[in-house]
Amino acid sequence: MNHYEQLWLFFVLVFGIIVLPGLDMAFVMGSALTGGRSRGMAAVAGIIAGGVCHVLMTALGISVLIRLIPGAFNALLLGGALYIAWIGMSLIRSESSFGVQPDHSVRSRATIFRQGMLTSLLNPKAYLFMLAIFPQFLRPEYGAIWVQAAVMWLIIALTQLCVYGGLTLMADRARLWLQGKPAAGLVATRCVGLLLMAAAMFTGFEGWRGIH
Repeated sequence: MNHYEQLWLFFVLVFGIIVLPGLDMAFVMGSALTGGRSRGMAAVAGIIAGGVCHVLMTALGISVLIRLIPGAFNALLLGGALYIAWIGMSLIRSESSFGVQPDHSVRSRATIFRQGMLTSLLNPKAYLFMLAIFPQFLRPEYGAIWVQAAVMWLIIALTQLCVYGGLTLMADRARLWLQGKPAAGLVATRCVGLLLMAAAMFTGFEGWRGIH
């Protein structure tokens, strides 16, 4: 298998992982439903930026350190799950429905970008991917490791942009539909909150099981 074939295989694996529901997807959907297309894209940008940190940490060997110290990884799992569960709980308790919140209650794009980046950094699925799959595609015979890592990050980023960007557009259209239906919007708000909490528990459980 040559380098180009390996990159295609890497893309297939990345796409399969990204399209699976998880913390990142739930956060993007919740941000788009709450604040519209611009907030959803800010969440996508934050998650992509978090991917830069994942690649850098892998290159620096921090992921290996986390693997060698399971307690640190377990703390990461718990932190990520609690953070997303907290966002979900705030949506469940919200008295405002998607599309009808006053402007001052909608988080700024900068805030959502930072939260998206933090969501990415606390996502155990990303670390499992970096530990189990990413290093297998780094080969000295294909050139400088950092160049290979940059190309693979670009594949990840473009895939996230297409998948999560498409989800943002669909969620924004749903938000516009819900604007004239406050009761339905409130139900949708609570459902997304439950989805975030379920994603947090499921992803945390799968990540914990994956290291035992």
